[in-house]
Amino acid sequence: MTEVLEKLITVLQLKQIDDQLFEGCSEDLGFKNVFGGQVCGQAMMAAYQTVENRTAHSMHGYFLRPGDHSLPIQYETQILRDGGTFSARRVIAKQHDKEIFTLNVSFQEYEQGLSHQFEMPETTDPETLLSELEMRRRFKHLIPEKLQDQFTRDRPIEIRPVQPINYSNPDVRPPYKQNWFRAVAQLPDDLALHQCILTYASDFGLLGTSMLPHGVSFAQKGMQVASIDHAIWFHRPFRIDEWLLYDMDSPSASQGRGLNRGNVYNQKGELVASICQEALIRKRS
Repeated sequence: MTEVLEKLITVLQLKQIDDQLFEGCSEDLGFKNVFGGQVCGQAMMAAYQTVENRTAHSMHGYFLRPGDHSLPIQYETQILRDGGTFSARRVIAKQHDKEIFTLNVSFQEYEQGLSHQFEMPETTDPETLLSELEMRRRFKHLIPEKLQDQFTRDRPIEIRPVQPINYSNPDVRPPYKQNWFRAVAQLPDDLALHQCILTYASDFGLLGTSMLPHGVSFAQKGMQVASIDHAIWFHRPFRIDEWLLYDMDSPSASQGRGLNRGNVYNQKGELVASICQEALIRKRS
């Protein structure tokens, strides 16, 4: 396993303070605030510490305040219900004694049932594509000097865009996007860990889908962007260390908000997860 992936797993593996209280540290990914996917992934991991023999099938989170990556985050887990088949948990993430994020997670015992799915859309083989990291390193001279090291360092998640975007000077496109992604090394056979890392990775790139029709990006001066909420439905088991297709669209943007959706498929064409996020996309003059 690579050093950067081991570091991510360490970040996700929280320190237990009490029966239902956990604490996590943060990575500095070069953003002003804590990366939203990290908070989601850690909150998922906190919820998993309070259930046995059940797997998460859905999570719904709200970002309430920006997180400070120089300080630890406390995760208070509340046991809402343990039924015959389902369990429900609420997780409250805090810094400075204030809530920065809340998460509701539902878990289910495995069972068979009716099954159907959308077909996997047409796409490009990931082996023929360059990764975002490779492209950043090729064009490092175009990145502001103070951000070059952060934007070109090794990452635990490899992302290969099907149609790459120039974030410093984006063109106008329809609100559709596809990325292939996977962890950069093999992981243990632990579905909970794979789900938590997918939760972390699902926040990369999704927000920007709603900005494509407007020819703007998070990297441009005057743009205020942030995740407002984030939801995931896990449909089928998967491995995050194997290629997954993130097929994204944005059906609407209005009143300073953009709605983004994504379906995640494995290379067999199985739909393994669906994701939805609303984001702040405010253009200041």
